[in-house]
Amino acid sequence: MPGPQAGPARRRAPGIAPQASVLRLLAALATAAVLAASGAREAAPSPGDAEGLQSIYRGSRAAGGRGSRAHEPLGPAPSARPQCDASPEYRFDCAPEKLVSKEECEARGCCYVPVVTPGPGTWQPWCFFPPGYPSYRVQNLTATETGYTASLARATASIFPDDVMVLQLDVLFETDARLHFTLRDPANKRYEVPLETPTASSRAVSKLYNLQFSADPFGLIVLRESSGQVLLNTSVAPLFFTDQFLEISTSLPSRFISGLGEHLTPLILDTQWTKITLWNRDMAPVPAANLYGSHPFYLVMEDSGAAHGVFLLNSNAMDVVLQPSPALTWRTIGGILDFYVFLGPDPKSVVRQYLDVIGYPFMPPYWGLGFHLCRWGYSSSAITRQVVGNMTAAGFPLDVQWNDLDYMDARRDFTFNQRSFPDYPDMVRDFHRDGRHYVMIVDPAISSTSPPGSYKPYDDGLRRGVFIQNTTGQPLIGKVWPGPTAFPDFTNPETQEWWHDMVKEFHDQVPFDGMWIDMNEPSNFVLGSVDGCPSSKLEDPPYVPGVLGGSLRSATICASSQQHLSSHYNLHNLYGLTEAIASHNALVRVRGKRPFVISRSTFAGHGRYAGHWTGDVSSSWEQLSYSVAEVLLFNLYGVPLVGADICGFTGDTSEELCVRWTQLGAFYPFMRNHNDHGSQPQEPYTFSPAAQKAMRKTLLLRYTLLPYLYTLFHKAHVAGETVARPLFLEFPTDPNTWTVDHQLMWGAGLLITPVLEPGKAKVSGYFPAGTWYHLVTDTVIHSKGQWILLPAPLDSINVHVREGHILPLQEPGFTTTESRKKGMTLVVALTADGFARGDLFWDDGEGLQTFERGDYTQILFLAMSGTLVSELLRVNSQVDGLLLQKVAVLGVPSPPQHVLANGALVDDFSYRTDTKILTILLSLPLGEQFTITWA
Repeated sequence: MPGPQAGPARRRAPGIAPQASVLRLLAALATAAVLAASGAREAAPSPGDAEGLQSIYRGSRAAGGRGSRAHEPLGPAPSARPQCDASPEYRFDCAPEKLVSKEECEARGCCYVPVVTPGPGTWQPWCFFPPGYPSYRVQNLTATETGYTASLARATASIFPDDVMVLQLDVLFETDARLHFTLRDPANKRYEVPLETPTASSRAVSKLYNLQFSADPFGLIVLRESSGQVLLNTSVAPLFFTDQFLEISTSLPSRFISGLGEHLTPLILDTQWTKITLWNRDMAPVPAANLYGSHPFYLVMEDSGAAHGVFLLNSNAMDVVLQPSPALTWRTIGGILDFYVFLGPDPKSVVRQYLDVIGYPFMPPYWGLGFHLCRWGYSSSAITRQVVGNMTAAGFPLDVQWNDLDYMDARRDFTFNQRSFPDYPDMVRDFHRDGRHYVMIVDPAISSTSPPGSYKPYDDGLRRGVFIQNTTGQPLIGKVWPGPTAFPDFTNPETQEWWHDMVKEFHDQVPFDGMWIDMNEPSNFVLGSVDGCPSSKLEDPPYVPGVLGGSLRSATICASSQQHLSSHYNLHNLYGLTEAIASHNALVRVRGKRPFVISRSTFAGHGRYAGHWTGDVSSSWEQLSYSVAEVLLFNLYGVPLVGADICGFTGDTSEELCVRWTQLGAFYPFMRNHNDHGSQPQEPYTFSPAAQKAMRKTLLLRYTLLPYLYTLFHKAHVAGETVARPLFLEFPTDPNTWTVDHQLMWGAGLLITPVLEPGKAKVSGYFPAGTWYHLVTDTVIHSKGQWILLPAPLDSINVHVREGHILPLQEPGFTTTESRKKGMTLVVALTADGFARGDLFWDDGEGLQTFERGDYTQILFLAMSGTLVSELLRVNSQVDGLLLQKVAVLGVPSPPQHVLANGALVDDFSYRTDTKILTILLSLPLGEQFTITWA
């Protein structure tokens, strides 16, 4: 929800799942020493601390330490005239931190050539580096068993203070398709993100990449071994590595680059001088603003159809600049340069290789894939109950009811209002009895103004030292919904225990099922704190990335505030992730079931612990359209449980917009209708009978598809696949798919083409070459790879099954508790030669680590030459009672004379000559192998 006038907007966050390898905070935090960190470097730990620091955040050292030196002019001697004839698109900015005059530019040894701005909203550097500009030189390059190591040295100071004059370069051939290289200060330990990453090995023997070095100035060049295509070339511009400014540039082999979230953006980024800022912020989504999350990962489609990806493991504030040569520049204000390069060679492999590093997504509970309903404005338990009753009476599925701030007492966490929610615990139990689940909002900021002894979360937190401190060692006090608030430090192991205790105590009263963590950038309604922020290099670094508001403390807490592991300057972008880990782990311990957490703020690796919703989107057609790319991008980031607030959060929706948004939202992996308290109601039952009918139809279609969706989440969890995916992941050699971001796929087998504009009864969609079967109307498209205009009346959405795929479906119920007991259907979409395959993953829907424990059923379905067979890869009791009641075979060329199931004649079948669909009705236990033939 939005904050006060001109204040930060307030949003919610999705659920987290704990896994042992992404961010080893619990184990690492338990042994980590408290690091006194005030700058981008840190004091060296004592010998006893060394082991505990291997996988944790590393703090920073105060300014003025080693490496600080008087600033010296840099550049060629005055008599040496630089070459300044570079074309504008090949110019790299020599004055990124400020506007400079011609004299100031040339004093830096750079070229000053004004250029005409190509268009509104674009820019080009007037002051730029000439060729051969002084940088680091390679010394002592040495081959190792797993890569290379070298020292890099610079002779003169750079344009920024506190240079690190000698760097250590380590290049690791981690796998045949993954290259890892780091640049760090060998003499001083600097802050590093505590991601537990795979270790190097000597098994990279058939590498997909070659490596070259430029010695003076330093450059690293990565080439694709099969084609010689240059993927990275860091010699195109100087390298900078100072205490608070690190910059490295690279050429790009293509302008088709995607990633670098979170921003309101198309799927493919604009390389026409675009600056992308990563610094998590509470901000209603608008273009060109830093938003809630930071994912410093990009994927590039190469002209050949191959793909590669790059991940910079760095959580400090940064800018990424794209220019049309094409090229990319990373600028970050702390930490180290820690890069992973993924060679693919196809885009699906790139995503999987990225997830090999940051961790595979958590497995959500089955009920979490149903329909969720929320509003800021359900002001009592009676109103909340009535909403659920109205949904039931109108015949709409509803799995999860939510409450926003309304349930709290004075908007304080872990309380409920005894006057407006007197039967709050009983309300939740009643939802459970009806087969539903319940989620409520929890913000991280803890009210600090209640009388001592009256509010345990603050009293206990103060006693246990869990709050972020200001530079004087006192809890930093900001202002959020309850008023003055303190901010838990989730990098502190004691905070994780305190958070668990608060969750457990509240759950003992109100048996909620999941947590919605919001405002966790962290958001703050005052700049830094109620007392302001001290003047320091951390608050005002030499280079400030393009953050909205122009300051690191805008809408958040002071960068100089201190956390257990380092300064907030280093840890800010990880705040939401660390809260998600704490919430996830608390739910596991308290409920003993699969956790469900939805979070607003995210960082790389977030998908291992939680899902995400895209924040306070407005009720507009523009936001509806942007949401497709947002969902696709977060799947590339390894956060498949993602969705936008259906019908929009702020402002009033229209009936047509809400219908179209519900149709698209039925194909968000996470589906929630959420509304602001000042807006017109937008629950499905509030609209006209015709609109309700259209919404009901699409909701029931989603519930029908849940077995297929759940199986996709299983593949994401165990194999690093995406759930919702852009077309280019499936069709990388078809360049027409690369920019398509108004359609999405579920897995490899389902293509969704929504209507995203008002007043349209037709929609154009791109269909890659092949046969596509409409899931509802039974029409067939035989495409050569072309755009096709589809009928799209208001009561429908176009959903097509791809040839060669088998989809497991289920008769829908009004909750997943009900639908999981109903009959199953297989949709078999044959290729021209009669082939199709698919599978089903099934377990109890909420148990912990069911796959890891082997407590699941997995069935492979295969159709070939007029025969459909099931192969039981694993079976457990959860599949008992599930019956296969219908098989729809699409693309049967001629009417069969008979159908057999396990050798017995099936009487109840039909064939339509116009659609070439064979429908077979039967009753076969899914837990037993079957064979169905037609001829």
